[in-house]
Amino acid sequence: MDSLIAASARALAAGDALGALKRVALRDDPPALALRGIAMAQLGEHPRARELLRRAARGFGAHEELARARCVVAEAEVAMAMRELGGSPRALAAAAATLEAHADHANALQARLIAARQQLLLGRLEAARAALAPLDARDLPPALEAVAELTTMELALRSLHVGPARAALARAQAAAARARVPALSAEVAEAQAALDRPAARRLFAGGEEALRLDEVAALRASDALVVDACRRGVGAGGAWRPLARRPVLFALARALAEAWPGDIEREALIAYAFNTRHPDETLRARLRVEIGRLRALVAAEAGIEATARGFVLRPRDAREVVVLAPPIDGEQASLVALLSDGAAWSTSALALALDASQRTVQRALAELEAEGRVRAIGRARAQRWLAPPLTGFTTILLLPAALPIE
Repeated sequence: MDSLIAASARALAAGDALGALKRVALRDDPPALALRGIAMAQLGEHPRARELLRRAARGFGAHEELARARCVVAEAEVAMAMRELGGSPRALAAAAATLEAHADHANALQARLIAARQQLLLGRLEAARAALAPLDARDLPPALEAVAELTTMELALRSLHVGPARAALARAQAAAARARVPALSAEVAEAQAALDRPAARRLFAGGEEALRLDEVAALRASDALVVDACRRGVGAGGAWRPLARRPVLFALARALAEAWPGDIEREALIAYAFNTRHPDETLRARLRVEIGRLRALVAAEAGIEATARGFVLRPRDAREVVVLAPPIDGEQASLVALLSDGAAWSTSALALALDASQRTVQRALAELEAEGRVRAIGRARAQRWLAPPLTGFTTILLLPAALPIE
């Protein structure tokens, strides 16, 4: 490795992308191309970064598999930043194995961290947990240790394990301080701020109360009957009834909970659950069927009794009923939460993350664009979607596939 390549690599490790480019900007040999690609990625020029990294990988010879593996890892991180999440994980796994075989443990861990972060973006928390489980962040470069701890923190937050999340954040702060990389320190500071912002609203008669993540976790762990509109389910103590795929049942549960301790009229339930203001006998019959299904589902936590006007929720064991609402209203809250991370998402990546069809996502994006809440850049297959950052609260509970409390 010549002196300019070594100096450029040191500059990149310190987060000085411009300093790295000054040393190798006019060179086209594979090591310089790789460093230029990483520098461009740090500057946010992801398409150019990917092009340079691919040229570098092609330029390395057959005997330089370690260098090619490093290029694959860097390109995978660029693809993640571009929210291109539909590729096969085999290339990244093979690169990680090559790096381990050559005793490049830091870059091998980086590859596995990228795989775990990709799974987090897609809401596949069990896969992310499995990817993180064998990793040991100790004795690593401070910057990489900080990234590993931030990933651990996000996984804990998605599972509403606030205590372990705070512990991971403290370790990330210490590692970022040792790394002295401004961008990394800013990411840690943003993670700390997210923990302290409101994450949900507790609704009650005549008003609402903003709750932080630790307060949400405490409520969910209590004996109260919680109807959670952030994660679309009903829980009490350790029990959790997911209703994300049963929207009518969840709508009925929320309407009954908001009316508690009183009852709610049948016509109001029909309007709330079936989105119509013109009830007829068919809808009344359907309401009875759906109420029966909901009654059977939550029988251990609450009863649902008919009254002269409609129905009333009767929680077991004199439980309190709590309604948690997301910090932003609307059916597309999860979509807006994904887009508010500052990255430009493709429709296909959004569909993967939301576990929905691309056509469903396209319709939702069209509605949000008409309301001025999102905007598109590019055209055809290059089209990407952006939304302004959501300030004043954290969207962690709105991200897809978040796990209930265990």
